[in-house]
Order: sequence, then C-alpha cells, then structure tokens
Amino acid sequence: MLTLIEKTERLLSVCEECLERLPAMRELDQEPDFFTEVKPYADTNHRLLDEWTEEIRTLIREKRPKYVHLHQIESLNESMKQFIVQSFYAKTGKKRFVLSINSATYTFRTVLDELQRKGGEQG
Repeated sequence: MLTLIEKTERLLSVCEECLERLPAMRELDQEPDFFTEVKPYADTNHRLLDEWTEEIRTLIREKRPKYVHLHQIESLNESMKQFIVQSFYAKTGKKRFVLSINSATYTFRTVLDELQRKGGEQG
C-alpha cells in the first residue's frame, strides 16, 4: 500500500512520462492500439489518481493546508485524465497539453511540499 507521498511522487512521474511520450508518438507517426496500449496505462493511472484525489480531499477537509485547495485538486483530476490519454496521440495539440501537465506538476509539487512540511506520512 502506497503512502500519500509515494502516490504523489508516482503521479508526478506519470506527468513526466506523458510529456516524453507525445514527441515520441509524433516521431513514430502511427496510432497506438487503444486496448493494448492506451487503455491499460490509462486505467491503472486513473485509478491511482482517483485514490490520491480522495485522500487529498480528506486531508484538505481535516488539515486545511494553506496552499492546496479543493478546486485545484478537482481540476487536476480532470485535466490529468485527459492528458494521460492524449499523450498517446500524435495529433494532440502541444501547447495546451504542455500547459496542463505543467499545471498538474506544480500542484503535485505543492502537495508534496505540504506533506513533507507536515512531517510526511499522511497515508
């Protein structure tokens, strides 16, 4: 069972993977197989993201961290589910894709800082 810090770090690395995947997919210039490539990766990471989101919601309600807010977390959950799937498709527009990942990365780092500042093991 992963701690909240470990889940946050794992999701940060998913952001990095997505950022690296898009240019690689553009270079290959072929459609991925949805059921063997996209869906398994997306399902696994969407599940992790949903678990993380629930735990963070609870943390926000109980601890009221200064720099982490519910609307940020909801927005991150939605946009990350999109860019995880979009990262497999060469036709994805780069600008908004990169901005979404940068925003998610910023939020994850803010959460990580908050968790580590509070003594860490929150889950």
